[in-house]
Amino acid sequence: MPDRPDLSALMGSRICHDLISPIGAIGNGVELLMLDGGTPGPEIALIAESVGHANARIRFFRIAFGACTGDQRLGRPEVKALLADLARGSRLSFDWTGPQDMPRREVKLAFLLIMCLETAMVHGGRIRIERDDRGWHILGLGPKLRIDPDLWEVLSNPGARHQITAAQVQFALVPDELTRLGRTLGVETRDGEIRLSF
Repeated sequence: MPDRPDLSALMGSRICHDLISPIGAIGNGVELLMLDGGTPGPEIALIAESVGHANARIRFFRIAFGACTGDQRLGRPEVKALLADLARGSRLSFDWTGPQDMPRREVKLAFLLIMCLETAMVHGGRIRIERDDRGWHILGLGPKLRIDPDLWEVLSNPGARHQITAAQVQFALVPDELTRLGRTLGVETRDGEIRLSF
């Protein structure tokens, strides 16, 4: 009997697939307006910035929430370009190092963990992601971290009784991805930093 499909990942892929084209079309239309009218007004600049951010977020969500097979790969240049687009207009910056070619499922888990860090880094900061022979290491550095211990317990304790909201869904998805990869998650928190490894 075949494995049951991951319906939440398939739904994530479908939503992102259906949204990426119209958002891209809006971006193309804004570019044409900027070329046609000379100096763009503040309204066009604001629309262009918003469309650019939405496009980057959808591409990020497509990897974090989308379906992937065991043999799919992602290249480092693609991931770094996506994170650079995501950082524009954000309080967060990203530093991604690692091999040129990575399993998409591992990148998916790293992206979900980045989203977990975002919930604690409301005042901004820097996220460093590294992949070496020992595994993945993700470091969140910020001036004022807001860590909810009950929420973070969900990552390592399947029996944790914390009410997950839509903005926190990544916390509920991380344990399943760890199981699929046969990995365990290490979490260390100190003043001004969170260290994650898998």
